[in-house]
Amino acid sequence: MAEVGEVTEGCRLPVLRRNQDNEDEWPLAEILSVKDISGRKLFYVHYIDFNKRLDEWVTHDRLDLKKIQFPKKEAKTPTKNGLPGSRPSSPEREVKRKVEVVSPATPVPASTETTQASVFPQNGSARRAVAAQLGRKRKSNCLGTDELLPLCCLQDSQDSSDGIPSAPRMTGSLVSDRSHDDIITRMKNIECIELGRHRLKPWYFSPYPQELTALPVLYLCEFCLKYVKSLKCLQRHLTKCDLRHPPGNEIYRKGTISFFEIDGRKNKSYSQNLCLLAKCFLDHKTLYYDTDPFLFYVMTEYDCKGFHIVGYFSKEKESTEDYNVACILTLPPYQRRGYGKLLIEFSYELSKVEGKTGTPEKPLSDLGLLSYRSYWSQTILEILMNLKSETGERPQITINEISEITSIKKEDVISTLQYLNLINYYKGQYILTLSEDIVDGHERAMLKRILRIDSKCLHFTPKDWSKRGKW
Repeated sequence: MAEVGEVTEGCRLPVLRRNQDNEDEWPLAEILSVKDISGRKLFYVHYIDFNKRLDEWVTHDRLDLKKIQFPKKEAKTPTKNGLPGSRPSSPEREVKRKVEVVSPATPVPASTETTQASVFPQNGSARRAVAAQLGRKRKSNCLGTDELLPLCCLQDSQDSSDGIPSAPRMTGSLVSDRSHDDIITRMKNIECIELGRHRLKPWYFSPYPQELTALPVLYLCEFCLKYVKSLKCLQRHLTKCDLRHPPGNEIYRKGTISFFEIDGRKNKSYSQNLCLLAKCFLDHKTLYYDTDPFLFYVMTEYDCKGFHIVGYFSKEKESTEDYNVACILTLPPYQRRGYGKLLIEFSYELSKVEGKTGTPEKPLSDLGLLSYRSYWSQTILEILMNLKSETGERPQITINEISEITSIKKEDVISTLQYLNLINYYKGQYILTLSEDIVDGHERAMLKRILRIDSKCLHFTPKDWSKRGKW
């Protein structure tokens, strides 16, 4: 059995953790970092095939040293001058190359650098499933988006009891990104964030200045999102900060819920601070240094003290691929309360006003895919269940019509219908089949969905961003 002192970065071994069912398990984990505090060794571990938000510091008593796997030594190759050197693709060089972009060793002032990105994992498996399903049919019988789809209701079904097939539990990330190879950005660097009345534990790395990452708590103004190093600094800042809501135009208000539209060029400091905060909870983001090409839509909850940020989504001012969302996030204290679907619904309401169909930027994350799949399912089922036929025959609708009504892109409509297993091939044509289980499950889900966007409360005028002068 190996000794504790032999455990180094790169080693893999089983590590004790407690799962969602409060049961102990020993998943395989990789040691990313080792530190010594007062003679006590701590190990930062990443659980293989699990999402990085579960990464944590553990003590040696949680390591199974009997099954340790030591990292393989990389072969050295001669350089041009004949001296041994590392291969160009070695981790050392890879880290050095990437550190130039996001290294926490270089302070990242809010006024000069920021993060903005795509949030979500590509729904490639769903699209491949659609292609495979349709490919099995004869070419002459391919499903067209203009083809009328008769709607048929069944009395019994083999679908799940809740009406919408539940997606498998996803504990790991759906996509792999090269940035995950960078040891620096693979580790959480912020211990805790205080935002208003909430204390948040970040899930992922965010490039805040290095001198702030060593603090036990990072303090943020909940209105302008400026970051400071101490509670005293925050209190002093609050005496000078006049904001009680996000900067920009309030384009929606109903009850206590408001949405503010923020131009990434006009409100650069706020946009950059928002991106730094969001990066703590979004793994699949591409880092940018300029927020000018983006609009930010911040959802807030109002009380006597002001408008408190709940979540946001961003979108490109000009998207050649019909993306209506680049990033989307509900802050952890507000998750599982219906705000995520509200953000998604609002993004499609904007697309309706613009007269466009939209889709989230790919790739989608695991949680992002589940949220969008649920929204698409509920929205499309709502359309199908309200279909009526004037002739007394089966009501009919095309993919294009569903897309136009909902502003959901045609590819997303098809993948959702396939995911719900609603499309069937019968007597030479495609029909949509709604079972009692599907209908009952949808009705139960909609009863729980209390928060909805009221289009009458939306005051939004789209701009033509193709004219660069309007940026």
